[in-house]
Amino acid sequence: MLKKIEDAFAVALVAILSVTALVIKIMQDNLHLQVMNADMIIVNIAFVFACVAGLITWRENRALSLANITEKLPQKARGVIKAVASFATAVIITQLFLASFLQVANPDQFTNKVLMFAEKVYFAFYPLCFLMILILLFQNSKGKLSLAATIVGTVFGVLTSMSAVTGIIWYWTENSNLPALYALADAWNAFCDKTVLLWVIVLIALAFTGVPLFVVISGITYVIFSKAGGYIDVIPIEAYSKLADKSIAAIPLFTIAGYVLAQGSAGKRFVELFRALFGWFRGGTVVAAVLVLTFFSTFTGVSGVTILALGSLLAVILTGSGYEKDRAESLITSSGAVGLLFPPSVAIIMYASSNYTVITQFEPGFDVITLFVGALIPGCLMAFSMIALGIVFDNNKNRPRFSISQIGKSFLNCLPELILPVLICVTYFTGFFNLFQVSSFAVIYAVALVFLFRRDFNVKKTARVIADSVPVSGGILFIIAAAAALSYWMQDANIPETVTAFITTYVKNKFLFLLLMNLALLVVGCLMDIYSAILLVSPLFLYSAAAFGIPVVQAGVIFIMNLSIGFLTPPVGMDLFISSYTFKKPVGQVIKGVLPFLIVQLIVLLLVTYVPAFTTCLIK
Repeated sequence: MLKKIEDAFAVALVAILSVTALVIKIMQDNLHLQVMNADMIIVNIAFVFACVAGLITWRENRALSLANITEKLPQKARGVIKAVASFATAVIITQLFLASFLQVANPDQFTNKVLMFAEKVYFAFYPLCFLMILILLFQNSKGKLSLAATIVGTVFGVLTSMSAVTGIIWYWTENSNLPALYALADAWNAFCDKTVLLWVIVLIALAFTGVPLFVVISGITYVIFSKAGGYIDVIPIEAYSKLADKSIAAIPLFTIAGYVLAQGSAGKRFVELFRALFGWFRGGTVVAAVLVLTFFSTFTGVSGVTILALGSLLAVILTGSGYEKDRAESLITSSGAVGLLFPPSVAIIMYASSNYTVITQFEPGFDVITLFVGALIPGCLMAFSMIALGIVFDNNKNRPRFSISQIGKSFLNCLPELILPVLICVTYFTGFFNLFQVSSFAVIYAVALVFLFRRDFNVKKTARVIADSVPVSGGILFIIAAAAALSYWMQDANIPETVTAFITTYVKNKFLFLLLMNLALLVVGCLMDIYSAILLVSPLFLYSAAAFGIPVVQAGVIFIMNLSIGFLTPPVGMDLFISSYTFKKPVGQVIKGVLPFLIVQLIVLLLVTYVPAFTTCLIK
């Protein structure tokens, strides 16, 4: 029953978010009726959605994580490691709950009114989310060892959160005579000061045991801020600041729009159109498959979702056209992230919005449109490289004849789906819609298309598809929230400038720097999800790139390309494991199949890296 309530609430929030932005625009632009605190209304509803989405993501066990390397260990060893992971997770979730609840207890925090409620009402969903996750931790603790680890972890989490506990007590009772509790807080902070590096290493190691990345990043952040004197209130405040941002709020809506289309008949219609257009010549079906994958990964922002949603369909179509099964699956796996370089790529949105302050130091007047334009040619090169190699592997000689009538029929059948990306680009690039409004429009259009026009789903099924899309966006949003405070600390501690000074001291050649950064970013893309990498690593890269005179747009495109290729990079590239799950084959076999495609993508990366014109020639 609770699950149904959570899902219904999430679907309602998606509907409210999508409709509210466009209603406000109509009222203000067409009816000339000013809506007070319009932006605050939107971002606070978006924040509540992020909290609910994060909870549902955890409930469905779909939080982003690295590959679990413990699965092949003996059962007893796995049990011990799982208990350690349960302990650490319980500690960190408890710490996050108390740190965020401290802000609810603070009477001076989040006092602005939004729709007759104080912002605190909206923010309260954040600690509530962690409390519910903690309850789920206890419910899902199987076995005495796991349950004991969760209990002990929760107690330890409370004991290491005395900075928050004493603050809550003060706000409620104004009692500061708590020497024992203050002593515990000071002892924990002093302990973190001496052992911070050890904690970081342990937490990173836990990431390889299946502990969700947002938990690992949050744990590292908590230890670092404890070391700095217990300023843990920064963690939830930065999370709220990042999630209550219109650019960030657009990300889940684009993801949901892409997911809804992928679950409907849009994928089949695109395949039919592209097969009619290109299927008559060698490799034509390959062109169709790559274009379809590019289109959907552009919206979803997570290549794995595209592979899961369309991988089986495209594999059947490719093999049905005479393509070798392993080659077909490798092509699909390798093309899953190409769309991250095309508008409205949520990765590009995230990169531009999170680095806006830094970027404008080097290039005043920069906006996300500039980065979209700069990524167009590299994106086309990447897509073309996948098509070219796919054609080389296509030995099928039985191809359908070229048919104008079939092309026309398929085009008309797919026209409503084709109109959507055109409308998105036109309305956004002309300034008619801002980023959040165009993402709202995309959701409304996608839902109307599959429900009212195509009738792929009835009301109940449409709501179910939207609910199923929530964990996809929830995983992204909680990573963003977790990385926000750590990113803040890195900026406050001048880490980007320190790293830049270190690099420029030992690396004097621009071309060597670019090569080393590509290698480093490939490792980052292999080990981290793209969104935490954008928040935590991109500022380091930006400052260093600027020191070598590398254009801001080129630096951004190189960064996104590296992370998209990182999805395929052995041994733990995320898409390798998603492909293994989708096509039911060993990871080793997946790696062997994607290697030729990976090599070609790396060649394209080097071209874009060393030929700036590919990213700058279209920019005025």
